[in-house]
Amino acid sequence: MTHAQEEEVLARIAKGLVYTESEAAFQGPRRRTEQIFEYNHTPPSETEKRRSLLVAIFGSVGERTVLLPPFHAGFGSNVHIGDDFFGNVNLAFVDDVDIRIGNGVMIAPSVTLTTTGHPVHPSRRADFGRFSEPIVIEDKVWIGSNTVVLPGVRIGYGSVIGAGSVVSHSIPPMTVAVGTPCRVVRPITDEDLTTRTAGH
Repeated sequence: MTHAQEEEVLARIAKGLVYTESEAAFQGPRRRTEQIFEYNHTPPSETEKRRSLLVAIFGSVGERTVLLPPFHAGFGSNVHIGDDFFGNVNLAFVDDVDIRIGNGVMIAPSVTLTTTGHPVHPSRRADFGRFSEPIVIEDKVWIGSNTVVLPGVRIGYGSVIGAGSVVSHSIPPMTVAVGTPCRVVRPITDEDLTTRTAGH
């Protein structure tokens, strides 16, 4: 594939248009599968090795990162994580395009962040036809267990996504959102500062 052909495929990907596995194969060297495998098999005591692997795997990664293995990523290099991140076990990044995660984000077990979907008509899924749109998770978001975040979604500052949700549309800041499909159920207010404190 010529450089011009590669640029054409990248332009289609950036527009959220359908592309195939063969067309995108030139991106293979950006996959960090070996380093991800190594991270998932590194003993907990080897904190410096784990940190150096995260730096090698991700496009960028902030300070004080906790990511409990195992985790999985299609590339790894398209994931950008801020400071004070906590990711629990079985976190899956389908990062054919960028996944950007802000500071102070917490993600519970078995969450999938997928930038990629497939056409509905089977003939368009030949050669793994797919489309990809970036995901943005803003600062201080908490995502509950078994949540799936779909392509093109932005989750706003401070929001909470309830366990088991399928997030197919963007969620505004400082809200609690739950369900399939995920919907806002209420705002987060100062009253939430007093829940589960002494006497409550």
